Amino acid sequence: QVQLVESGGGLVQAGGSLRLSCAASVSIFSIVPIGWYRQAPGKERELVATITSAGRPNYADSVKGRFTVSTNNAKNTVYLQMNSLRPDDTAVYYCYGTDYVGNDHWGQGTQVTVSS
Repeated sequence: QVQLVESGGGLVQAGGSLRLSCAASVSIFSIVPIGWYRQAPGKERELVATITSAGRPNYADSVKGRFTVSTNNAKNTVYLQMNSLRPDDTAVYYCYGTDYVGNDHWGQGTQVTVSS
């Protein structure tokens, strides 16, 4: 059973930084691609950043240059370092991973609120 548990959300002023963590119950190598989505109120869930099975990061245009996705394979954890945060980054952030048979697994989400 794959479980993903996010942490690190909170309230921050515009221009500030947060680091989100996602701890997986299985090896990260078994649930790639792995990464982050977000969903703002009244909007659809959107891809933020992901690491492909080839180990390459991909980012949404809106976060390029500000966010960095990374992993600690020994800890089965994926991170999202968020810098230069803006009010439009406010959303619930979800960790996800895709297993060998193509099933998507999601965390419970963590709230990020950026005040202006």
